[in-house]
Amino acid sequence: MGAKSFPLTPAQARAIWLRAQRLDAEAPFGEGPEATRRAVAHLGYVQIDTINVIERSHHHILHSRIPGYSRTDLEWAQSTDKSVFEYWTHALSYVPTADYRFFIPAMERLRQAPNAWLAGVDPGDYAALLRRIRREGALSIRDIGDEVLVEKTHPWASRKPSKRVLRLGFFIGDLTISKRSGMLKSYELAGRHFGWLRRPRPATEAQIAAYLLDRAVRSQGIVSLDSICFGNLASKAAVSGLVETAVRRKRLLPVRLDGHAKIQHWAPPAALDTTAEAPPRPQVHILSPFDPLVIQRKRLNLFFGYEHRFEAYVPAAKRVLGYFALPVLMGDEVVAAIDLKADRQARKLLVQKWTWIAKRRAGLKPAIEEAMARFEQFQLS
Repeated sequence: MGAKSFPLTPAQARAIWLRAQRLDAEAPFGEGPEATRRAVAHLGYVQIDTINVIERSHHHILHSRIPGYSRTDLEWAQSTDKSVFEYWTHALSYVPTADYRFFIPAMERLRQAPNAWLAGVDPGDYAALLRRIRREGALSIRDIGDEVLVEKTHPWASRKPSKRVLRLGFFIGDLTISKRSGMLKSYELAGRHFGWLRRPRPATEAQIAAYLLDRAVRSQGIVSLDSICFGNLASKAAVSGLVETAVRRKRLLPVRLDGHAKIQHWAPPAALDTTAEAPPRPQVHILSPFDPLVIQRKRLNLFFGYEHRFEAYVPAAKRVLGYFALPVLMGDEVVAAIDLKADRQARKLLVQKWTWIAKRRAGLKPAIEEAMARFEQFQLS
């Protein structure tokens, strides 16, 4: 793009990303239900996952940034304040409701051309479901009695035909998930849940590209085309044009990571200004494998020199880190990966396997054990 490229050391690059992720401070979003709303708004999405050998990922991610986090805070944000909603980003996630319009074009594409997961729903069955929800209020899959069950077509599928009908309504935007009880979802008419007289105006493709760029700059600090468009590869061309414009206007500056000059990155000038500040007191975080810092595996390896392995679906004999290993971040270094399991009946957090990533040194294990004690309290509260 012709602009001067600013060199960054690995430590500077990590500091910028950690600050953007709000993993360098004690309680960056404050406490209470408002902290959850602020955290989701800042991060842009919080991934949902069903695995529950420890607390599920969406609660875990929020706890990593809100020490006093309570599960009821997310329930409040979804069902009462309605400041977050569920939809697909790179995976099913909690997303700020203020961003809803950026997802409407995807909903409409699925309405016009349902994918294999959604196709085959009888229009009469779908219309009947909408009438029932309009009449009775939000429904969960347990409220619908299917007389004839079917064989699963995928391990994550359901034997209940009604599950596909509900899923269709969700993905095309007629329905939204108004409440969760564990992983049991209640589906409500989107307009009634949000109190809309009419649905928000859909964002244009150009506006979606700008949204992806803004979200990435805010939550990543340093961005690449891949990191901006993670889960949205079709937007790369439009985003690339916006980056060029931002560079010309000096809203973004090209930066060069030591040893990785071939991968183009950019950062806002304000982010580069912070690298001269004294480092904060190191924080210890036991991170979810679905944490925004971890989920982009190549980026994590590029910045931290650590390649995380998610092995829940790997045969036991081939696992290296364990079934559900959690990266342990200390300051700006991934120092260990610990495979944990919550024994809820015995009210204990069990260490299945402990793998050192960093060279062991004085004070390292006690600091991790202190963080694990806090993590255990969260698991069993």
